[in-house]
Amino acid sequence: MSTTPAEHKADAPDKLRCAVITVSDTRTIETDTGGGEVVRFLEEAGHDVVERKIIPDEPDRMRPLLEWFRDAEDVDVVLMTGGTGISSRDQTFETVTSMITKPLPGYGELFRMLSYQEISAAAMLSRATGGLMERTVLLTMPGSRAAVRLAMEQVILPEINHVVREARR
Repeated sequence: MSTTPAEHKADAPDKLRCAVITVSDTRTIETDTGGGEVVRFLEEAGHDVVERKIIPDEPDRMRPLLEWFRDAEDVDVVLMTGGTGISSRDQTFETVTSMITKPLPGYGELFRMLSYQEISAAAMLSRATGGLMERTVLLTMPGSRAAVRLAMEQVILPEINHVVREARR
């Protein structure tokens, strides 16, 4: 007997344990408005932010942190902001995609489609991506507050509980 999306969502956990990572060479907790927005949205939705980190866009720093969150018993979701562009310094996409065991291509596609409605063809410059690292959900988004708001309000928060439910099965 098949279940409906509404039934899946009803079985999803209500409260998630989240890690937030900002990828930046210059931000501090005080100046990290994008990461601050992610935290605010998560807390307003009733989720726990168990870790918040700011790291440079360097694979050798990013990879061990993501592995640690992947293996942590108290982390369901890792949300990353920043580093998703195409400049020579942006390496987040390459690092993250090398660690994803099950890609969620629809996440990036949906984010860019919605972003196109706000910023037109410049949306193609975003390499927002996501998937599972084993059973831990990992989603990236650009670092601007507008991009964070779009991702959190229209893509992540409406489905994240359901995504975690499916990842645990």
